[in-house]
Amino acid sequence: MHKTSKTIALMLVLASFMLSGCNTINGLGKDVERVGEKVQGASAR
Repeated sequence: MHKTSKTIALMLVLASFMLSGCNTINGLGKDVERVGEKVQGASAR
């Protein structure tokens, strides 16, 4: 697997865990925001 494919797969797995843990729409918004911040941080490297 390419490095990019592994990174995307890891992010999808982490996102699924985060989404399964939130109970409200507000919680979902915060989780999505955190995933976006992680993606931005990873792309800055």
